[in-house]
Amino acid sequence: MRWWWREIVGLVLPVACGGCGRARTALCEACGRALYGSGGRRVRPVPEPVGLPVVCAAAPYADAVRAVLLGHKERGALGLARPLGVALAGAVRASAAASGWPGRGPLLLVPVPSARRAVRARGHDAARRIALAAAAELRRTGTEARALPVLRQRRAVADQTGLGARERLANLSGALEVRVGGDGLLAGGRPVLVDDLMTTGASLVEATRALRAGSRPQFGGLVQVSAAVVAAPPISFEINRN
Repeated sequence: MRWWWREIVGLVLPVACGGCGRARTALCEACGRALYGSGGRRVRPVPEPVGLPVVCAAAPYADAVRAVLLGHKERGALGLARPLGVALAGAVRASAAASGWPGRGPLLLVPVPSARRAVRARGHDAARRIALAAAAELRRTGTEARALPVLRQRRAVADQTGLGARERLANLSGALEVRVGGDGLLAGGRPVLVDDLMTTGASLVEATRALRAGSRPQFGGLVQVSAAVVAAPPISFEINRN
């Protein structure tokens, strides 16, 4: 019920910009420009893990963008879901194009699932909420899309905080699977894994493995998967300038 209470509070109390705190706006123009970035650019973590799909991000994870993501995810500023969805939609378009999507069939936005205990603690599923907002934005701008939360955790994982890149890969290995019946929902579209933030890429590697394993009988081979996130560390963008 916590999400319901937060929605009511957001309608009653005065709002402030999620990026800089400016009064009377959920997201000011300057912070919006930082969040939406250039619409989506290829990013690669350092080091880049084996099995990582093509990943595009809307903006570097810093300053106002970091504040907006944390405000939505950790502090329950649910009104930020729509602008985050707009940013993610741009990254989804870029990711689909970079991975060779021919433009036929719907884009299927598959959120990377969070640990159940984290969702309970926050009172909402941040990745799923942003995925729904991004799918709505894509449809509004003429691209057939829908959010499909077909992945789930099949075992508990340790808190990723403080773990290095190699430790995160080991922690998440084999942790995800496609829900029963999820493979049928993926037929005829291009899956794009979506999340709010990429750091080491470990979550996207495991989600890609699970999605391919779970959908292989449906597609008759390895399904083409790409990924999109709202933000990634600045160095993930910088490495692509070389």
